[in-house]
Amino acid sequence: MRTRTTIAAVMAALAVSLVGCSSGDSGEAAKPQATRTATASSEPSSAVSATEKAAGIPPEPTGGRREELLRALAAANPDIVKYEDKAIDAARNQCAALNGGSGKADWAASQRFTYKDVTTTEAQGRQINEALEGLGFCTA
Repeated sequence: MRTRTTIAAVMAALAVSLVGCSSGDSGEAAKPQATRTATASSEPSSAVSATEKAAGIPPEPTGGRREELLRALAAANPDIVKYEDKAIDAARNQCAALNGGSGKADWAASQRFTYKDVTTTEAQGRQINEALEGLGFCTA
């Protein structure tokens, strides 16, 4: 949770700094500013990616790597992949706990992978962490 709070604070600071950028005092400055903000937020290599990388969050997997990750997560708890995008996001965020050396990584995984009608136990959280480490997902 502390990592999420830190990431949220950094993201908010970035948003404020982008909105605060202005090239002049006239009403004309608003249009270029909006263009700059949209461009910066839509580029995957923007500061947001640098923030995620600094937090230990790997890029979103695609293709075969995504399928491999979903299979590994399903082995720990078949229900968590009912919502594939949520499972992928949770796996990426779990890497922050694993890469940060969290003493409660199994508990964190059980919390991250519990959503909607899916419940994940701490034992399943341990299996998820083992799967993430075994795939080398968090080091990508």
